[in-house]
Amino acid sequence: MSKSFADLMKKLSECERKKVAVAAAQDSNVLEAVKAAKEKGIADAILVGDEEQIRKIAAEIGMDLSEYEIVNAETLEEAAHIAVSLVHDHKADMYMKGLADTKTYLKSVLDKEVGLRTGKQLSHVAVFDVPGHDGLMFLTDVAFNTYPTLEQKVDIIANAVEVANACGIENPKVAHLAAVEVLNPKMPETVDAAELTKMNDEGKITGCIIDGPLSLDLAMDPEAAIHKNATGRKIVGDADIFLFHDIDAGNLVYKCLVHTTKSVNGCILVGTSAPCILTSRSDTFEVKLNSIALAAVVAHAMDEKN
Repeated sequence: MSKSFADLMKKLSECERKKVAVAAAQDSNVLEAVKAAKEKGIADAILVGDEEQIRKIAAEIGMDLSEYEIVNAETLEEAAHIAVSLVHDHKADMYMKGLADTKTYLKSVLDKEVGLRTGKQLSHVAVFDVPGHDGLMFLTDVAFNTYPTLEQKVDIIANAVEVANACGIENPKVAHLAAVEVLNPKMPETVDAAELTKMNDEGKITGCIIDGPLSLDLAMDPEAAIHKNATGRKIVGDADIFLFHDIDAGNLVYKCLVHTTKSVNGCILVGTSAPCILTSRSDTFEVKLNSIALAAVVAHAMDEKN
């Protein structure tokens, strides 16, 4: 079981190297991450975008492009179309957003002809390695689904479980978070949490352990379970997956971890036929590198399942 991104990197060094197709690769942080991924044996890359700009930036960061395939594209839309087609046609294993804006990137993911649709609900999984916390934390959904329905949450859980499985967690514990630990009909998040827990108890959702509603402290701190006399819960401070009722709560926790802890993280979009690396342009080189590593781990797991 991987308990850190260092563990994931080590695991990848023992696997066959994957290939990532980058849409609009003319971005210094993206190229830095791609360069590091290759040097660490994580992934090779096909760079799609403005070739002149790609070569200019590569020269500035000391990146030797002789070992990379470059496909010139005149526009961001063309770059996204070409890059996603490479993944769709199994010429690459992962699809990464470079300088392309999120709207253009997602439009290509959902393209009916060359996209990566599966019929499942797409969702975003952010994986955190937080100092002092035992194991990786899987946050979902903090960036894609705004106010998911109960049915969508079933898919969101399944997607996150697949990512956790790929990281070596066989039966992950899923905490549906809320402000309280009891069902309150006036609080919709507690209603959904109770229903998902019941579905899990009845065997309608398998492959994980679901408990909710749970406050964040009860989900991640064993001492809180003792103080709250909640040691009989299925999750007692040992949650793996943190499921948010809406994007507001998820995004707040995500940014709080990023800006107040010395954590490292990586983010991918799943529910697709191949892992999609969807990071913000403001994300650091390290976040982009970790995201490539996370996507590669998931891609390996998908290959083994198929």
